[in-house]
Amino acid sequence: MTTSKSLPRFLTNTELGPSFEADIQDVHLIYDYAAQDESGRPNKWRYEMWFFSSTRIVYAIHGGPMAGRTNYQTATYQSATYQCIRPGELWQVNWLEETGTVCSLVYDIPRQKVTTLITFSKRHWENPEATHGDKQNAEDFERWRGLAKIGLQTERFMLSEQADVVEKFTGKGDLYCIEDNAVTF
Repeated sequence: MTTSKSLPRFLTNTELGPSFEADIQDVHLIYDYAAQDESGRPNKWRYEMWFFSSTRIVYAIHGGPMAGRTNYQTATYQSATYQCIRPGELWQVNWLEETGTVCSLVYDIPRQKVTTLITFSKRHWENPEATHGDKQNAEDFERWRGLAKIGLQTERFMLSEQADVVEKFTGKGDLYCIEDNAVTF
């Protein structure tokens, strides 16, 4: 299913400029959150993020309750934004997912840290197995969209975490390429 509905554009101060190409475009990060399981034991949650282009991000989740999810999102004015906080140092990327989850990621280049705030829908957080899969699989994609329709938008589980970048390189790595106009919502 494709969506041709365009959301209104607003003037912002988030123009990408030359620092986008130098700092973040085509950068691929693998990072670990130092989380804990229900018993308080250390439990690494590994995530993988590729800043594919000025219009898309691609990611995979390898650890934690959402492990087994591969997705991509718009990273422009429609459902997400890249924002340079300090060129060469800090970038923020925000996006809205099909599940109703809102994600905000800050990449600290000099310290090689990722800081996130994720507001999972309550039903999404309570049923993480429903979020597993690959967006390129139509059944997974439709199931994810269905999660956003369950419960109230104000029923959220907010998760703030910080992760250490364990690997940084350019290119897709084990993730897949998408078209720059791939449907994301």
